[in-house]
Amino acid sequence: MNLSRRQILVSTAGAAASLPLATAQSTAQSGSQAAKPDTPSGQAISLAAWSLNGSFFKGKWKLLEMPGILRDKLGIAAFEHVNTFFENPTLLYLQKLNKAFNDAGIRQTILMVDGEGSTASPDAGERKLAAVAHRKWIDIANYVGCHSMRINMHGGARDWKTDPDLTKRAAETIHSMLDYAKGTKLNIIVENHGQASSDPDVLVRLVKEVNHPKFGLLCDLGNWNPGTDFYANSRKTLPYAKGLSVKGTWGADKNPDFDAEKLVKTAHDFGYKGWWGLEVTPRRPRNAPALSAEDQLVLEVKTVLEAKAIVERVVMNKG
Repeated sequence: MNLSRRQILVSTAGAAASLPLATAQSTAQSGSQAAKPDTPSGQAISLAAWSLNGSFFKGKWKLLEMPGILRDKLGIAAFEHVNTFFENPTLLYLQKLNKAFNDAGIRQTILMVDGEGSTASPDAGERKLAAVAHRKWIDIANYVGCHSMRINMHGGARDWKTDPDLTKRAAETIHSMLDYAKGTKLNIIVENHGQASSDPDVLVRLVKEVNHPKFGLLCDLGNWNPGTDFYANSRKTLPYAKGLSVKGTWGADKNPDFDAEKLVKTAHDFGYKGWWGLEVTPRRPRNAPALSAEDQLVLEVKTVLEAKAIVERVVMNKG
């Protein structure tokens, strides 16, 4: 019997995920650890790839080198991918990726997908194209052992409040993705990622419209529409969170409306448990001189470690 590419990716990842980690690591070309949205201890820290995007786009590192950076520079044992960071996602590349992460003891938790079409477009053909374009990333997210694939809800009227069918159209696309993902442990999640998707009321309506146990939200604590209450917005969406992105300001640049420590405390007091995904980038003046790739990475590492310390202090009572 000939197996399709998807059947191979689903079956090999599923088989590896059912094995103990030590066995999975020693199995040739296996997927990474069993994919679960929660952590063994209830609370743990992960790193979102976008935190180091400046040094990545300057050519300082490639994705296969990320496990070493996580282990040696950051002391973080879990990673959230961005699809645009995959150099060449062939099966051979994915096998090398799994080996690199497993050898370093790093778990792959979320795959964030950008640039694959308008999931809420008024045009049914565009929505179908977006659903199909995401299929390869469903396969990949499952193969590397992620618990969730993050998509965007984009499309429709720029003033989304005049677009009453927005969430209905997005839900149709999401159901198509969920149907394709059957047989995996993968969740499909939507992030507040600008415009309509950064309106918490729209996100709550979307969750209710989809009404599926494998669908939820990636609650980005800081990515809300300007002029709105970031703390109240987070509280509205946290009940549906299958992942969380830590953002905010601190130190001399702290903005009381965008306070990282207060945002983390908001989520912690709500009762969020799971991966605290650090998605923080250095805040520099617009006219600041450009940095070398090495200096950019040094600054990004410093920023991540500062955010990590906030989560450790507020959530894990360290320090």
